[in-house]
Amino acid sequence: MKKKKVPIKAFWYSDIMVIPMSVTIITTVNKDGVVNAAPYSLVLPYNISKKNPQIIVCVSSHTHTCKNIMETKEFVINYPTASHLEEVMELCRLYPEGVNELEHTTLTPIDSLKVKPPSIMECPQHIECVLSHNLEEDSVHAKLIGDIAALVMNEDIVNIDRGKRIEQLNFPLYMGDEKKRYFYYGNVRKNTMIEVGPIPSRKGGTKVITRIPWEEGVLAKLEEIPPEVRQVVVETVENVVKKEGEDRVTHELFLQMLEDFAPPNVLEKFKENM
Repeated sequence: MKKKKVPIKAFWYSDIMVIPMSVTIITTVNKDGVVNAAPYSLVLPYNISKKNPQIIVCVSSHTHTCKNIMETKEFVINYPTASHLEEVMELCRLYPEGVNELEHTTLTPIDSLKVKPPSIMECPQHIECVLSHNLEEDSVHAKLIGDIAALVMNEDIVNIDRGKRIEQLNFPLYMGDEKKRYFYYGNVRKNTMIEVGPIPSRKGGTKVITRIPWEEGVLAKLEEIPPEVRQVVVETVENVVKKEGEDRVTHELFLQMLEDFAPPNVLEKFKENM
C-alpha cells in the first residue's frame, strides 16, 4: 500500500490520525466545594512502582478541571462504561464555572475513600489522586502528575479473570471527532489474549557492565532475566540505589527494587532463589 504524508494541524491527534484512547471522567471540587466533572482521554500511568504510584493527566490550563486541581490538589479519575456515553457527551458541554455538571446527567456522585472530590457510582473503576506537581504550566498546557491515593473498583470484578473483567467493564474508546462536534467511539468488550513465549535461549551469552559493586550472588540472579534486558535492569537498579545514597547493590536493596517494580510472580521467583 502506498503511503502519503498529510499536513499537521491543531488537534492532529483527534481529527487527522485515528488514535484509540481511553475515556475518563475527572471529578474535582473548587475552593467552595462545588463539584466539576469533565471527560478526558490523555490520561496515562506515569510511575508504575508500588512505592510511589503516579498517573499523568494532560489538560488545558484554562479549564475548570485544571484550575480546581491546582487550587485544591485533589481529583478522581472515573472510568465510565460504553453505556454511559450520552452522559459523557453531556459533560463535554462548556458550562459556566461553578456549575456542577453531574446535576445535568443521570450520574450519581458518591464519597471517595481518600480525597474530597466525589467518585461516580455508575463508573466501575476509579483512581483517587493527590497532585504531586505540574510538569508544564503555561497559558495553554498542563501536565499534571498525580500521586495515587487509592485504586477502587466494583467488588464483583476484583477477583474475576482479566479477560472476563474486560468484557464486563465494556469500556469505550475515544476515536476522534469532526469539527469538534461529531465524536466517534468504539468499545473494548471483545478482547484477545496472546501469550508471550520464552526466548530461544534464556541463559548466558550477554555480558552486563556494572558501575558500582554488587553483593556476592546478587548479580548472578540476573541469569533468570532474558539476556536482551539484563543491561537495562542493571542500569535501572544502580540508578535507584545511588539515588538513595547507597554505594553498592545488596540482596536487600535488590529485593526492594523487585517489590516496587516487578510483578508478584517475578518477585516470588527471585525470593525462592535468594
